[in-house]
Amino acid sequence: MKIDNQIALETAEGIDIELTPAGLGVRTLAFTYDFFLRALIYIAASIVLQYAGKFGQGIFFIVMFLVEWFYPVIFEITTGQTPGKKAFGLAVVYDNGLPVTLSGSLTRNLFRAVDFLPSFYMLGGICVVLSGQSKRIGDYLGGTLVVYRKKPVAISYFSFEKSQTGELQLDAVQQKAIIDFAERCKTLSPQRQQELAKILLPMLDCEPEQAVTKLKSWAANMVGKA
Repeated sequence: MKIDNQIALETAEGIDIELTPAGLGVRTLAFTYDFFLRALIYIAASIVLQYAGKFGQGIFFIVMFLVEWFYPVIFEITTGQTPGKKAFGLAVVYDNGLPVTLSGSLTRNLFRAVDFLPSFYMLGGICVVLSGQSKRIGDYLGGTLVVYRKKPVAISYFSFEKSQTGELQLDAVQQKAIIDFAERCKTLSPQRQQELAKILLPMLDCEPEQAVTKLKSWAANMVGKA
């Protein structure tokens, strides 16, 4: 039984990634954070423009329009996250895990007007709760997700035993290819590891199912780790 809402994806390069959609609670906190930032912008603009009379009022309404609709878009297409989302470790991506672009960001944000109905984002909130991927209507139409952005973690790529086959007769290009393969193994599915290892079967002199293990042990020899 699936007890979380993680989404498993495999990229074209065979790299497995997991996305964890953000729920209603944390998204509400991020929205509130951004709401107060926008309010500060409005207050600052009103103070600056109050002495410009009706002209200042017109400029103020233009500022409100631009901030309300393009504040999230600018941040999402440049960093993937508004300040509020960044504060809570969230980011906007496409359903396939790729960074959101201008078209996707514009779509998801323009349809906030629909999510707001009948008031206080009630329709959007209900949609997030009922959706298996915590999507509001704008996310469905834009093909986007709001997910947790995990910080990179340090991992040991050479946590396997050295080969006991003696000195390896490999040139520099071959050695680099094997080390690169071992370093990538932590981001590759077992099936993809086997596919890549089978390319070197003629030089490995072993059964296909042993190819991955043998390449990793050779890599450990080359970098001097056990």
